[in-house]
Amino acid sequence: MNSAITSCEHPNPLVNTEPLFELPETYSKFPWLSILHMRGDGVLSSDESDKGRKKDGQLKTPSSSHLAYGILDIPPWYLCIFLGIQHFLTALGGLVAVPLILAKDLCLQHDPLTQSYLISTIFFVSGICTLLQVFLGIRLPILQGGTFAFLAPSLAMLSLPTWKCPTWTLNASLVNTSSPEFTEEWQKRIRELQGAIMVASCVQMLVGFSGLIGFLMRFIGPLTIAPTISLVALPLFDSAGDNAGIHWGIAVTTIFLIVLFSQYLKNIAVPVPVYGREKCHTSKLYLFQVFPVLLGLCISWLLCFTLTVTDALPSAPTAYGYLARTDTRGNVLSQAPWFRFPYPGQWGLPTVSLAGVFGIIAGVISSMVESIGDYYACARLVGAPPPPKHAINRGIGIEGLGCLLAGAWGTGNGTTSYSENVGALGITRVGSRMVIVVAGCVLLLMGIFGKIGAAFATIPTPVIGGMFLVMFGVITAVGISNLQHVDLNSSRNLFIFGFSIFCGLAIPNWVNKNPERLHTGILQLDQVIQVLLTTGMFVGGFLGFLLDNTIPGSLEERGLLAWNQVQEESEETTKALEVYGLPWGIGTRFCVSSCTRYLPFWPGEGEVGVSRLSLCPRDTSGERPESAVDTRMFSRGHETAKASERPSVEWSHCCRDL
Repeated sequence: MNSAITSCEHPNPLVNTEPLFELPETYSKFPWLSILHMRGDGVLSSDESDKGRKKDGQLKTPSSSHLAYGILDIPPWYLCIFLGIQHFLTALGGLVAVPLILAKDLCLQHDPLTQSYLISTIFFVSGICTLLQVFLGIRLPILQGGTFAFLAPSLAMLSLPTWKCPTWTLNASLVNTSSPEFTEEWQKRIRELQGAIMVASCVQMLVGFSGLIGFLMRFIGPLTIAPTISLVALPLFDSAGDNAGIHWGIAVTTIFLIVLFSQYLKNIAVPVPVYGREKCHTSKLYLFQVFPVLLGLCISWLLCFTLTVTDALPSAPTAYGYLARTDTRGNVLSQAPWFRFPYPGQWGLPTVSLAGVFGIIAGVISSMVESIGDYYACARLVGAPPPPKHAINRGIGIEGLGCLLAGAWGTGNGTTSYSENVGALGITRVGSRMVIVVAGCVLLLMGIFGKIGAAFATIPTPVIGGMFLVMFGVITAVGISNLQHVDLNSSRNLFIFGFSIFCGLAIPNWVNKNPERLHTGILQLDQVIQVLLTTGMFVGGFLGFLLDNTIPGSLEERGLLAWNQVQEESEETTKALEVYGLPWGIGTRFCVSSCTRYLPFWPGEGEVGVSRLSLCPRDTSGERPESAVDTRMFSRGHETAKASERPSVEWSHCCRDL
């Protein structure tokens, strides 16, 4: 989910095909260089409007000719590395945010070294899950990472009397981070989270691999999804406000920079040097549109460092603004190892409680619904056919497996599809899943380098608070944007959404203040009830689901006609078989038993006719077919790249059957 600010716009299937750079004449001779220079702001250019506008009232799926590289293509290795790193940087804000939010309730707010270990672990597991999803899951170029949907139930579980942090852990002067007593305090909490996530992930695997998700989606519409996603972020206003309140000046500066870059300067091109085969020249990159969060964090971080060096910030630990100093966690980088290999069970044997499992299951449901939306958005952006049912079942099942691995490794969180990286596909116009494979490898490497996680753990608290205020606001808006499918002139729909949102805020607030009113005499039942009723997205999503399916209303009024239209267009075309079929000849040369056709996640009968799945198809002579290149337009007004003008891509032979 995690719709952090890529360009502060929800992924739009109608993507601008104007170049991200202003291309010099040299690129007519070397058009493959123009892949570095794409942009997309969701507005159609005038000369391509006939290809992407509504036709007969229906939106046309962008074809692969609008892309620099399609999903089945393999760009040159150096472009794969460049674009893979960009995807890592795009997801960076959400990946780092999850452990930092959990730190306080895990009693780790004064232990940045352990926070760095959690950041490295979530990098590493996200890399594994990304590779699993691309190779065996939905097979679309979607990055996997930590999910905000698990935060609300996790924080609700950690707020139970059993798991509240002792008072002495809140005082930095009383905390000895190397003592066995302190280590056990935070490790027993994260082990409890691990157990709940691992059990709940088995439910997600069952729902995915059994095909049950298709049945459930018949009853889940926009009026269920909108309050569920919005209430993922809305209850976190307290955490964001507390962090920003450490020093409002620094927090406001961070907010100002992120908003400035993502909204006001997103169409401003920055000159950068580009090296061609003949000479060095400059081109223009829309830098602020691609990296607004990263730039805002880095500049605010540098400002805090400058104010610390000049002693402009107070040096007394009890003074206002002390935690904005960069030297309060300065020893983390020196203490962190250069290399640290995360492994399953690194915090000990996971424990399980009924309350935690039920709470995380609520987060699993929200994550599944959001991921399905990401699948369809990604398919449109990369010019692929809408995902068939077996691919969706497999994708959800693999996400469940990813959550199981995240629980085993001890990230304190699960994994899900990252919406902001789906949006990045529209910016770069590179839909190749090989790029996401490289991004997964980058995540693995970043998880092994301990100093990387330690560096992010030293970000001053008010800088994080400013980022949270912007990020959570966008996630809330993304949830509300699902209402575009329903009739907002209907009093029925206004009542359902308004009532669900308000109860999702009011009921958890009351339960937190009056936990003793819910005592039934059975401790386990009390904990289950308290966790569920203090999880705002469960309360709001359940009420939205119940009311939307019981109050009379037409399918058009409820938004289900528009909601289900895309799913009905998912036809089993030849390209769908190539895109969503299993790799390495599975189902075509291996595992071709007739029994497999009964598996909900297996390509159905007639779908195994593709004899070879190749990302970079070649003809019998070993050369790339001309048609594979002629359908790919690199930039508006520039000639199409011919095979002879492109750099060698012989490295793709080793990935031929991917």
